[in-house]
Amino acid sequence: MSLTRTLTLLITSTVLLIALVAAAWSYIESNHELEELFDAELAQSTRIVQGLVRHLADTQSMEQLPRTLRDTLELPLADGDNIDFEADQNEILPRGIGHKYEKKLAFEVWTPDRTPLLDTLKEDDSEGLIPGYSWAESQGYRWRVFTLQDPTTDFWIRTAQREDIRQELSQELALGNVLPLLLALPLLALAAIVAIQFSFRPLRRLENPVRHMAPERIHPLDDQQAPKEVAGLVQAVNGLLKRLNQAFERERRFSADAAHELRTPLAVLRLNLEKACADNPEQFQGLIQSVDRMVHLVEQMLLLSRVDAGTDFAPEYHNLSSIVEQSIADVAPLALKKDIEPVLEDDAGQALVSCHSALINTLMRSLLANAIQYSPEHTVITTHLTPSGNGYRITVCDQGPGIPDEERERAMSRFVRLDQRLGGGAGLGLAIARRIAELHGGQLTLMKRDDGQSGLCVSIWLPAQPCPDNRHS
Repeated sequence: MSLTRTLTLLITSTVLLIALVAAAWSYIESNHELEELFDAELAQSTRIVQGLVRHLADTQSMEQLPRTLRDTLELPLADGDNIDFEADQNEILPRGIGHKYEKKLAFEVWTPDRTPLLDTLKEDDSEGLIPGYSWAESQGYRWRVFTLQDPTTDFWIRTAQREDIRQELSQELALGNVLPLLLALPLLALAAIVAIQFSFRPLRRLENPVRHMAPERIHPLDDQQAPKEVAGLVQAVNGLLKRLNQAFERERRFSADAAHELRTPLAVLRLNLEKACADNPEQFQGLIQSVDRMVHLVEQMLLLSRVDAGTDFAPEYHNLSSIVEQSIADVAPLALKKDIEPVLEDDAGQALVSCHSALINTLMRSLLANAIQYSPEHTVITTHLTPSGNGYRITVCDQGPGIPDEERERAMSRFVRLDQRLGGGAGLGLAIARRIAELHGGQLTLMKRDDGQSGLCVSIWLPAQPCPDNRHS
């Protein structure tokens, strides 16, 4: 798992967890505080009724008192009013006589001898009158009640609220407090993800040069772009790249020097073998073939060292079609020995490309020679030249065994031969061809044939205009 993904998951999950805990805590606390508020409101309503009862007891008779209490504390509903108090759309009652929640409040008043004067709760429990908060069951609902006895008149007064409406209101108000936090959670998570991605941009800028760095073009990383936290690591990597470049340079210099020093002894050895072969050709023919392979290897190593160094690379405009035709003519004798037919399909015509003609010829001869080497007898090798983007594409397709997808990248490495039983090369042909293509700002890729036949297609794309940096790559 990547560090970016780990931090993203860790931070977002932590933020979400903390936010959810805070939301749950806020919801519970809001519910509790609202319940406290409703209880306080219940006690305040009871004391208001207490004041009303105390005033009426001084000004009205016991016969008038119940009627006045009913007129004051009960809803003034007419006989024809058919009101569904449970319907949400009927919050304001007809004719503006009140609110539907008033029906979910109840008032009870008893005389000192516990004779009921008002009972909108419709629950006769005068025997259990106890001052303070309690719960009561009535009309199929549970009610929260507050009871007190007026010390002046000794009247018992009780106010009740339906539990379901208390819970409904408290939950709505609590959710109103929590909902903004819940809605902000996705924004918090998104902000964390964006912040992490933005913070890792310098590391991605350091990653790209390393990802596309080739052994022939090793260069230090820009430590000015590195964050302080990884500056030491970047410096260590730069030191490693410097040592690695020095090792590659020593290897290239050794290969070039060794190949150069071997040319003369191998030439002398071959001349001596040719003289000995005149007397006994069968005895020395295998040795001559081995020496020829060594000479070919030495020539390839020298060519590779020159290509790596970019020696004498002075591109000029040449007709790519002519170079390809000449390359096919150069390998025609090899093709005739195996009765292989090289075919050129030129859809480009005058394909002018800024290139080093000798190197492109070397590239084409190497690819064609490989195709001939690995193709069975009596087959066809097709070379297709077509315009492609701001350049031209050359595709060489054979009918050989092909290369599996997972082995294609390794096949273009140096000194790699996938099948030692086929051919006598040193495994440098594709490496040289790819390096020449890169030197011209192009690309070399290996593909399978698109017509369903067995075989390998090597595709080379070359730009019509050279890249300024390629000469020194």
